[in-house]
Amino acid sequence: MKRIGILSDTHGKVPQQVYSFFKDCDELWHAGDMGYGVLEQLREFKPVVGVFGNMDGWDVRYEVPETQLFEREGIRILMTHIGGYPGHYEPRIKPILRNDKPAIFVCGHSHILKVMYDEEYQLLHINPGAAGSQGFHKVSTLVRLVLDGTPKDLEIMEFDKFPTTK
Repeated sequence: MKRIGILSDTHGKVPQQVYSFFKDCDELWHAGDMGYGVLEQLREFKPVVGVFGNMDGWDVRYEVPETQLFEREGIRILMTHIGGYPGHYEPRIKPILRNDKPAIFVCGHSHILKVMYDEEYQLLHINPGAAGSQGFHKVSTLVRLVLDGTPKDLEIMEFDKFPTTK
């Protein structure tokens, strides 16, 4: 059994909520647009599997690939930044979904939280939305779940993208 924290689109800032919401997680998955210094900060906290996003510089692109296909707890996972969603996948993603048959597909980019089951490809699609404050989204979001033969106990945290100070 593994506890997984999933985030995307931090754009150079790790919000404090990451450390509290993911404190019991075994591993973090970052679906791109990390921004400068984020990968290093997260790696100091937990092991990280990541992909680079369209806004990431060479510092991130040197460390992580555009797409990751990996297994955890016997479950095949595909992760990329720009991937689309059920019925509207990016053209480069469709052959990977068809041939490699992941059980979970994680992507970011849209800044829109979306968790749904895809009947056509028989997979759980997860876009964790945006954890950072840059972008049009009104709230920042994080996702965590448990892998134990199957994904379960999925939870979402929403928080104000602009923290208030007194």
